[in-house]
Amino acid sequence: MKIRIPATSANLGPGFDSCGIALSQYLSIEVLENAAEWKIIHSLGSDIPSDATNLLIQTALKVAPDLSPKVLKMTSDIPLARGLGSSSSVIVGGIELANRLGNLNLSQKDKVQIATEMEGHPDNVAPAICGDFVVASYVDGEVHSGKHHFPMCDVIAFIPDMQLLTSESRSVLPTSIPYKEAVQASSIANVMIAAILNGNLPLAGRMMEKDRWHEAYRKNLVPHLEQIRLLSHEMGLYGAFLSGAGPTVLILSPEEKTDEMVRKLGKLSISATIHVLSIDQEGIQVF
Repeated sequence: MKIRIPATSANLGPGFDSCGIALSQYLSIEVLENAAEWKIIHSLGSDIPSDATNLLIQTALKVAPDLSPKVLKMTSDIPLARGLGSSSSVIVGGIELANRLGNLNLSQKDKVQIATEMEGHPDNVAPAICGDFVVASYVDGEVHSGKHHFPMCDVIAFIPDMQLLTSESRSVLPTSIPYKEAVQASSIANVMIAAILNGNLPLAGRMMEKDRWHEAYRKNLVPHLEQIRLLSHEMGLYGAFLSGAGPTVLILSPEEKTDEMVRKLGKLSISATIHVLSIDQEGIQVF
C-alpha cells in the first residue's frame, strides 16, 4: 500500500487560516512489512525521526492506538519549513495510515475534522485531503468546508533556501486589529473567493495582494515578497502572495509567461529554488 499526499499552500493572501490549494509536490508513504517496532526508512535528514517518535506514527497512533508496528518507507519532495504544508502532509498521511491499517472507514469529512483538530486550523490539511481549492472554517470545534475547481494557471513557487518556522512567523502577528480594518480584510477575502469561483484570475490575483490579515506584519521576515510582486506586475501576471507562513512566495502565471518569469526570478540576489507547479485536483490518494 502506498499513500500519496500533496503539498499545500494556505491563505492565498487574504484567506487567512481558511483558504488553501493543493499543489503538485508530494509526500509518499509506503507500507513495506510487519515489524516488532515501528521503523521509517527515509532520507529526509538526521533530524527527522525514524522510529515511533516520528509525527507520522504519533498521528496514526492517536487515531488508532492498537495498530501493529510496520516498516514504512517515506519519501518527500515537499521542502521543510517553507510554507508548503510539510507538517500538515505528515499529519494527513498519519490519519490515512491509521484509517487503512485500522479499517476505520473514515469519511473525507471525518479526516478533515480530525486533521484540523490536530493542526489547529484547516487551511493546509483540508486541501491536502480534498485536493484543488478549499475554503474551510473551524469554529466551535466543528469544521465546515467547500471544494471548488481552481482556474487553470501555472503556479511558480519561489522557495528561499532559508527556513521559516510557522511559530516564528506567527509571533509577529497582532493579537487584535480594529473592527473597521477587519471588515475591510474580510471583504477583500470574500471578493477573492468569488473571483476564483467565477474563474476570474486577474481579479483574484489583485485581491490576493491586498491582504490585511498577515502579510504586512510578516514583511520584514520575507523582504523578497515585494521584489517578486514588482516583477510579477511588470510581467502582467495574475498575482504573487506568501505561501502559508512563508518564506515561499507563489506566483500565479499564464502558461505563456511562465518561462520568462522563471528566468527573471533566477536573477534575483536571493538563494532560492524555483519550481513550476500545478494544482493537484485529487488530494490524498492510496494505491
